[in-house]
Parts: sequence; structure tokens; C-alpha cells
Amino acid sequence: MSISRRVLRTAAMAAILMAGALPAVSETVLIHAGKVLDVPGNAPRGATTITVTDGKIVSLENGHKRASGSDVRVIDLKDSFVLPGLIDSHVHLTSDSGGIVWQLEEITLSPAAQAFDAWDNGMKTLRAGFTTVRNLGDGDGAVLALRDAVNDGQVQGPRILDAANSISVSSGHMDSSLGYRDELRPYFKAAGNTCDGAEDCRRAVRLQVSRGADLIKLATTGGVNSRIGAGLGKQMFEDEAVAIVETAKLFGKKVAAHAHGGDGIRLALEAGVDSIEHGTILDPETIEAFVASGAYYVPTLSTVNGYIERMEANPDAYEPDVRAKIEWRIGITGKSLEILYPKGVPIAFGTDAGVSKHGRNADEFELMVRFGMSPMEAIKAATVNAADLLGITDVAGTLEPGKSADIIAVKGDPIADVKLLKSVSFVMARGEVVKE
Repeated sequence: MSISRRVLRTAAMAAILMAGALPAVSETVLIHAGKVLDVPGNAPRGATTITVTDGKIVSLENGHKRASGSDVRVIDLKDSFVLPGLIDSHVHLTSDSGGIVWQLEEITLSPAAQAFDAWDNGMKTLRAGFTTVRNLGDGDGAVLALRDAVNDGQVQGPRILDAANSISVSSGHMDSSLGYRDELRPYFKAAGNTCDGAEDCRRAVRLQVSRGADLIKLATTGGVNSRIGAGLGKQMFEDEAVAIVETAKLFGKKVAAHAHGGDGIRLALEAGVDSIEHGTILDPETIEAFVASGAYYVPTLSTVNGYIERMEANPDAYEPDVRAKIEWRIGITGKSLEILYPKGVPIAFGTDAGVSKHGRNADEFELMVRFGMSPMEAIKAATVNAADLLGITDVAGTLEPGKSADIIAVKGDPIADVKLLKSVSFVMARGEVVKE
């Protein structure tokens, strides 16, 4: 471990210990906002007072209401544009590295070390204005533990929905034993997330449910980062995919599908998944299936930023077989969004942070707009749509009475310039001010 990583981890540990259990939110707070996008997709409000009590939004009133007592706190955001807390539907909190460095960390970092990394990356994400994340891959349970600690008020962090360990067939994208020596394979196989045949795939889902997964993620195709030269097409049989989705639904769990190739996208859609992650290669048949399914598309465009930055810093950051797939991914990124968005396929914001850098999640907005979305629709994808995909519309996605006080602010108008969301100046999560 480098000195810098050790220092960061020690600092993270100290911060958690000093934070202790967070005090219960009981005060009433008045937020005086200049403009408020309370329901993304609708026109913003003008000057508004948002009343927050016990971590929830009580009311939104026109104008700037005066405090009625000495126990009422007033937060002055009259010069700011206020929005709902943002939602990233695709992150990997335990890592902020990639390529060969990430592969080394898989066998050198303990679950405890990964837990501190997850907390640190979660705080980067929260301070960037993302008050909720959907974590799509957590082999050692670090993020499951962090989720529970955040929910219990032990530490700060974004609201987390976690898929536990992603499921794939042996030699598929989520087979974490790929690229290691034969004698190390049993260690990775012990995770139990790979399956072969329908019955075994049902077992793999039940295992993740028993660990406390909020949802299930499967990989129906190969992946860019996986160490296998089998391409990016379908790598799972129909009975296996159906078994995974049906078992997840049996337990009331939504399903996200990693899928690049068109044949694997169709397989996942026909099995009944709730979202397609990446969705890189489209043909007319796949486009038709997407439109008919009603499933969300999560583009994860900003993965390319992480790839480019790492290769600029170190040309050998990735193995040659992986680098070839990365260069292909850079060239094709955004093409699917340009096709699917005009056809009415619902879009949910997701970055694949961990491949790209945590805390830089808002870079995705700029790419979404570049490839055809309006700023308002990109913001809606990170609020209203993402909340719907995650099944949390009762608590997040809009600023309405009764919902969690997940509130952010920026200087200027992000509807006119979506890049402003890269510089969030105020963050409140569940009624607690995180950044002011």
C-alpha cells in the first residue's frame, strides 16, 4: 500500500470515529431559495421557503418566510438554484482505481480496508450532490455494512441501495476469478456469485437475498474490464437469465442487467429486467425490444473519462486485451443514447463510478446533453426517473411535502448550463447539512 493510500485510509478511520453516532434531526429549518426546481420536468419556482422538520420536507411556500421562533434555523440560499438531491443509479463504492491496480487490490485489500474506501468514496459522492446511489457490485459486504451504518445514523453517507454480489455464469463478466492463477480461483469462487444452469442460478440469487441485497444485478454479456477474450456478446443461456429474474421477482427484488451486445440486451429484456446498464450495441431488433419492454436505460457514458485519464497517466494501466475493448468503448460511447432517447425509452442517470472517479459523477450530465438530451431531461433522469427505477419515489426524486429533505443548490441556472452541477455549493441529506 502506498503512503498516500495509507494516510487517506487513516484519515477516513479517524473521521468515522470522531463522527460517532449522528444526532437525531429535530430542529426546524427554513431554506430561503432563489429558485427551486421542485419537480424536474416542470418549470422552476421563483423565490421559495422550504420548511424542513425531523429530516423531512414540511412545505414549500412562495416568498421568503420569516422565522417564527429562536429555535428555527434559517439557511440563506437566495442567490442559489435549489434542486432535489441527485441519484446515481450505477456506482461501485469500494474502489476508485482500475485496470491492473484494481486487480491487485482485489487480493491485497481486506474487507475492512474496502469498507473505509467505500465510506470515503460515498462521502465524495454525497458532497458532489448525490444523496442516493445504487451500488451494483459488492463482493465482501462492505457496502452492505455501510448502507446499514448510514441508515442507522452511525456515519454520514448517501442513501444506498445495494445489489450485494453481481451474478454471472462461470467465465462471465462478473466471474472475479478471471485473470488470476489457478490456485487462487477457489478463493474467488467461494463468493458463490457465479452459476451454471437454471437451478444453480436460482441458488445464486437466493444467496444474495440472504445477504441483504436490495436488488439483483446480473451480467448477460461480456464486459469491457473483464479478463477474458470472449467478446461482448451474450454469455448466458435463456433458462439461466429467466431463472435469475424470476427468483429475484419472487423475493420482490428489482433486477439490473449489465449488457453490451444486442443479443444479451434482448435476452435480459425478454427475461423481464428493470434496467439495462451500458446497452452499447444496438440493432433494429434490439431497439424494438427496448421500446416494447418499458425498461430503463442507464447509459454510464462517463466511464470513458476514467479510462482516458488512467491511460494518459499510465499507458500500461490496462492489460492489452482489456485496452482493446476500452478503445472500442470510447469510440462508440453515446451512440445508443442518441438512438434510444428520441424513441421514448426511459433514461435513468448512472455513471459506473469506480470505473470513472467518485465525486465526479456530475460529469455524466455534460455527456448526456452532448448525445441528445436537454439539460432538464438529464436532470430529470437523475431525480424523478432514477427514483422511479430504484423504487423510492415516496422519499426521493422531487421536493415535496412528506419526502426526505435531500436538497442541493448551485450558483446559476443548471437548466441553461448543466455543467453547473459539477460545482454543487450546498448539500442537505435527510435533513442534515453536509456541505454549506
